[in-house]
Amino acid sequence: MLTIRELDRRFDLHEPAGAVGGEACDIVRAKLKEAADLVAFETPECREQALALTKIEEALYWAIAAIVRPAAE
Repeated sequence: MLTIRELDRRFDLHEPAGAVGGEACDIVRAKLKEAADLVAFETPECREQALALTKIEEALYWAIAAIVRPAAE
């Protein structure tokens, strides 16, 4: 059963914990931006390209969440 605490953990805004968290977010964002650039400029515009870019966006979201969210209990 989901608790209020778990919903807060999932949906509240979490700031990176110190310089390490912020730096990790920046590194992940930069690397995934490189991947997005590669897909955007080296593949034809089509449904598959759009899906690939969406998946990279999803990967960015989950990677940042892994860095900034408190651990699940």
